Amino acid sequence: MEQGNNTQISEFLLLGFSDEPELQTFVFMLFLSMYLVTVIGNLLIVLATITDSHLHTPMYFFLSNLSFCDIYFISITVPKMLLNIQIQSKTISYAGCLTQIYFFLLFVGMDDFLLAVMAYDRFVAICYPLHYTVIMNPRLCILLVLMCWIMSILQSLLQSLMILRLSFCSPFELPNFFCELNQIIHLACSETFLNDILMYFAIVLLCGGPLAGVIFSYSKIVSTVCAISSTQGKSKAFSTCASHLSAVSLFYCTSLGVYLTSTILHNARSSAPASVLYTVVTPMLNPFIYSLRNKDIKMALRRFFEYEAMKK
Repeated sequence: MEQGNNTQISEFLLLGFSDEPELQTFVFMLFLSMYLVTVIGNLLIVLATITDSHLHTPMYFFLSNLSFCDIYFISITVPKMLLNIQIQSKTISYAGCLTQIYFFLLFVGMDDFLLAVMAYDRFVAICYPLHYTVIMNPRLCILLVLMCWIMSILQSLLQSLMILRLSFCSPFELPNFFCELNQIIHLACSETFLNDILMYFAIVLLCGGPLAGVIFSYSKIVSTVCAISSTQGKSKAFSTCASHLSAVSLFYCTSLGVYLTSTILHNARSSAPASVLYTVVTPMLNPFIYSLRNKDIKMALRRFFEYEAMKK
């Protein structure tokens, strides 16, 4: 196989969105606004769950971890893109690209695992309400989150280390606004068979596994709720799962939609706008999903701001 101009790579070019100068200001302001909304919204949920003793429950413990991960998830990609627009550059160093891939995979994995853990929490709460406090004890909750971190760290580290064995040929252009694993692998001019196998194995095992757990949990929840005789009881049970089910649907539909769209259309430049859905929009909408219909979060935030106002 002809490898072309195989050089020691020092940086990649992130092609991003439109090259038209008049759109750069609009893109900058749009993503800056989305970034600030995401960080502030998720930070408020973290503060509410930490400061309010009423929210010291397993459900809100997992939610605060999810919000914490979403803050870092969006901070991996958007600030670099905003900086490149500001300084009118499209470059990212090789080390910076590897770092971005590592942390991106880490927090994608954390979101994936935490959503599965939260589904299990709802399953126990609805299917075994009398044993909920015994099963979902603080030790188990901490252990579950710790396992999520360990599995996410290991898989992201392994994927990142496997990139080091690849050699790249010019042009070093990525049709996205961040370094995405699949695009980096396909940019290599060396053998990528092991990288492809590892990537697809991780997708099946680390994404399919949690998704199967979510589906199993909700199938049990639905069968339990359907057995409830009163309409009010059914409504109350479903309302406790509505926010989480919305977040799960948003995460999986956007991420799977991006990859299916890129596979069907075979248009590399379309991947950047599509990637915005699960890298920016999903973390931004999660605080709204969990707070708009959640009276506990609203009351906790109200008490927090009232307390801060009284201190002044």
